[in-house]
Parts: sequence; C-alpha cells; structure tokens
Amino acid sequence: MTTDKPRPAADKPAPATPLEFGIAEQVALYQREFPTVDPQVETIVQTLNRVSRRMGVAYDRQLTVLGITSAEWEVLKALVVAGSPYQLGPGELAKRLGLTPAAMTHRIDRMVADGLVTRERDENNRVRVIIELTETGRDKWLESMRMAAVFEEELLQDVAGEDRAALSAMLGRMLRRIEESRPDAPGRTAGQA
Repeated sequence: MTTDKPRPAADKPAPATPLEFGIAEQVALYQREFPTVDPQVETIVQTLNRVSRRMGVAYDRQLTVLGITSAEWEVLKALVVAGSPYQLGPGELAKRLGLTPAAMTHRIDRMVADGLVTRERDENNRVRVIIELTETGRDKWLESMRMAAVFEEELLQDVAGEDRAALSAMLGRMLRRIEESRPDAPGRTAGQA
C-alpha cells in the first residue's frame, strides 16, 4: 500500500559532502586537534600532496588513452634511458624498477604480447635474455612524453621565468632533504640536481 504523504525528514537522503576538504579548512581542522601544527608548513605540504596525486591521475589517464599502464611505462622509460639499442636484461630491469624477478617476468610477458618489447636470447650467450624496445613501444613512450609536456606546460602556466627556476630549486632542496634523512625511502632519485 502506498501513501501520498511526504516522507519525514529522517528518511531524506543525506546531502552530498565534498570528497575532500579545502586545504585551508583541512589545516584549520588539524589545528583544532593539534594546536601546535604550523599552518604555513601544513598548507605547503598538503598542497604538494594534492598536486602530486592529481598529476598522477592525469598521467594515468593519458597512458590509458595510449593503451599502456604506468607499470609498463616505467619499463619503456628504463629501456629508453638505457639508450640505443634500447636493450636490458630482465634482471637489470627488475633491479632498476625495484621489482622481484618474478614480477618483472610477468610484466615483460604482457608487454611482449602487446608488442611493446621483444624477449630474445643473446646470440653470444644463450643463457642471457635480452629485452628490447620495439618501435611500437618507443612510439607509445614518445607520445606519452608529448602528452605529458602539454599537461605540464598547462600546469605551470602561472609560474614563469625566474619563478620556475626558484620553484625547481626549492623542490630540489626538499627532495634532497627527504632522501638524506630517509635513505631507505623508496623512489630515491640519486644523481638528480
């Protein structure tokens, strides 16, 4: 049996809430619970965190358009960075990417099936396997770089000239401080300025 009476307020769905607090609001909430937090430091850190997360989402979307994953992109990058003839052994790839040999084998299997890399025995050492970037793999890597360059230029459109140099230097110092104080942290970028 149905009635035409309006539903009581308790039966109404709750209003939608934002997925994320604004940074100022989040910092204020932190200060409420932890009054000695430095709001300026927390604002910077929260902003960097959100920029990083949103950049990751944007890059993942671009890779999806190209039909590759970020994990596959990392393999393509390692081969490109190795230089021509764009070859590495699976063990060296695993080491560079911080993967177990089994995980690397699984990743390479998918990439061979997709035509991004080849896996061949070394003619001079039949025990050694060589992973080589294909033309398709290189083209996808290059297109991802083109797409990323457009996105990154848009991202930094409000930061020009000397400000870019200053921002780069500041972020570099922050990164070095993290790496020096947390040498066991993954994602080290030793050798970068």
